[in-house]
Amino acid sequence: MVRTFVLMAVMTAFVGVIGLMLGGEVGLVIALGLAFAMNFFSYWNSDKAVLRMHGARPVDARLAPELWKMTETMARKAGMPMPALYIMETEQPNAFATGRNPENAAVAVTRGLLSNMSREEVAAVVAHELAHVKNRDTLTMTITATLAGAVSMLANFAIFFGGGRDRPLGIVSTIAMMILAPLAAGMVQMAISRVREYEADAEGAAICGSPDWLASALARLGQLSGRIDNIAAERNPATAHMFIVNPLHMQAVDSLFATHPPIEKRIAKLRAFGGAKGLKSSAQPSRGGPWG
Repeated sequence: MVRTFVLMAVMTAFVGVIGLMLGGEVGLVIALGLAFAMNFFSYWNSDKAVLRMHGARPVDARLAPELWKMTETMARKAGMPMPALYIMETEQPNAFATGRNPENAAVAVTRGLLSNMSREEVAAVVAHELAHVKNRDTLTMTITATLAGAVSMLANFAIFFGGGRDRPLGIVSTIAMMILAPLAAGMVQMAISRVREYEADAEGAAICGSPDWLASALARLGQLSGRIDNIAAERNPATAHMFIVNPLHMQAVDSLFATHPPIEKRIAKLRAFGGAKGLKSSAQPSRGGPWG
């Protein structure tokens, strides 16, 4: 949490520094005010916006009885309220959580997840997403994404407001900032995402009671997600960090620019976590989807 807080502080500093360079003290106040306004809007509306982007439809105990019961069980084990439940009609197996707190949370899973995963693996994925909600990661990632957007917006403004003689920036430094500021902000955003994924893996394994279930799910997700398109995610790449595995088709991406840690490292950390916490290895999950 301290590491995440430091990274978020760096992101906020980016916004302030760009405002300061563009317009001095007045620019600093305007930039921070913009960041505050964007975060306020995101705090109340980001969950609805993201669900709408991915065409997620709400389901209840009548429409998806097995998934509902499983999520209810995982929520009870996590000691949190039952979240709103959504299904995305895409064949890529994946899932994400959103919402500003456990009382206003939503978990969305894809049709592909239900069709290709066993009951144990689906339970582990749901537990992972509930861990994000429990740890307030959904709010953290919303804020960092919003701040990253603010940095990019201000950097684009720089070409119009930063090049005059009476302004703090010259034309060369303006162009450099336009390129480097969004790049640096994106790297910080991705670093926060990677840190939170490791924590959610560990918490999710504790919730479902088996690191093996989540390790198996991650391995299957890694195999399948890269071969099946997720059109909504490709159209909205800024939401990629919210999913349990990267929904975008990106090859040979440098680790600095990855939204998720390598799956092999996540599985290795899960095994180590299970041994350290004394969580017993379970029988390998059965194959075949529970609803497909």
